[in-house]
Amino acid sequence: MAGKSKSNGLIAASIGAALVGGVLASPAQATEGYFSHGFGARNSALAGAGVADSRDAMAIAVNPAGLVDVDRQFTSATTLFSPNREYTATGTGFTAPGTVESSNTLFAIPNMGYNHPLDENSSIAIALYGNGGMNTAYSTGNTGPGCPGANGVFCAGPTGVDLIQAFLSIGYARRFGNVSVGVAPILAVQLFEGRGLGAFAGLSVDPVNLTDNGHDLSVGGGVRAGIQVDVTENFRFGAAYQSMIYMSEFDDYAGLFAESGGFDIPASVTVGIAVDVSPSVTILADYKHIFYSDVKSIANSGVIAGCGFAGGGPSGSPLCLGGANGIGFGWNDVDIFKFGVEWVKNDTWTFRAGYAHNDNPIERTDVTFNLLSPGVVENHITGGFTYTFNDRNSFDFAAMFAPTSSVSGPEVVSAFGPTPGSNIEISMYQYSVTIGWTRRFP
Repeated sequence: MAGKSKSNGLIAASIGAALVGGVLASPAQATEGYFSHGFGARNSALAGAGVADSRDAMAIAVNPAGLVDVDRQFTSATTLFSPNREYTATGTGFTAPGTVESSNTLFAIPNMGYNHPLDENSSIAIALYGNGGMNTAYSTGNTGPGCPGANGVFCAGPTGVDLIQAFLSIGYARRFGNVSVGVAPILAVQLFEGRGLGAFAGLSVDPVNLTDNGHDLSVGGGVRAGIQVDVTENFRFGAAYQSMIYMSEFDDYAGLFAESGGFDIPASVTVGIAVDVSPSVTILADYKHIFYSDVKSIANSGVIAGCGFAGGGPSGSPLCLGGANGIGFGWNDVDIFKFGVEWVKNDTWTFRAGYAHNDNPIERTDVTFNLLSPGVVENHITGGFTYTFNDRNSFDFAAMFAPTSSVSGPEVVSAFGPTPGSNIEISMYQYSVTIGWTRRFP
């Protein structure tokens, strides 16, 4: 790796590499674009709803204001996540034709959190968790007329990307009457690797740092803040905002991502309500917006206009790969609507179900480059339960199914526009199972 990457590695070690490494060992998922649909077993079973209703330590990742409603506890969970990604290409001149599936279809993603009440009106917490992310691995050969006999989806060997993100957050919450507020600074670490993109070297301002440079590391920080209001005894309102998480550049991929390897993590805002329709049943509804458009390497179009031939070559155009306003994945902002219901049957059993719908961030004109990151899933159906053994220990379970979603469009790989008669369809469906344990303390 480059010298800066080694320096970043020392920084990461100094802030707890052993702890963070537990999450970094697991490639991340791609659900709400590339954000996770939920954090922890309870939140995941409710399809991510719960900004106005906090009952475990992972509230720090949703709305830190709710930590004052959580007892002293440690909670941990592991998600077994299975994304199934493929594309089908016809009439292409460069992209490998046919139906091609991505390998790497099972990942383990851990999270953990500890909440410590200071008194009846304040609490502190710490949590480690993973975000979403992108992972694809295509190993097909290519027989298209653009590169006969070459190997790989894009004519340059096994192709794909691996983005892994982990967050360490420490939060504080305080209650003022019926209003609670909370703040949680976030330390982020992310790894990225890109493979098989050498055919794009002519469109990169830095082809040496475009592809096949192994995993590069980036560190940065941001903050999450929130408020929760007990409007009535049975009705609560919550809101939370996560700032942009500003990350150091991926130096080893300065010729791939805009702004010489920039890959910040976008901001998001969530608002929602929780209604106790009976002493044992709570209904939750959230709205979330993710600002993908604020990160150039994610939002800039992959349609190659103003680069290469039309832009006078990479050295003369900031619109090329790695440039100040370079080619990206063309993702739009995403709106998500989440709904959940929780039924506390008795002191032993609690059951949950949820549904979430989000926009597909990818336009049909940007399908070609998004073979690498087909974050097209739109719907999440979830369920789960908690089994309480005694007043100290409980077992948590959640499951999620995301039906197949897809988007299709023409192949676009040059400044001259789409390949006539071409079509590429990218699609994905997902499963996940989360198993967790919560330990309460006196």
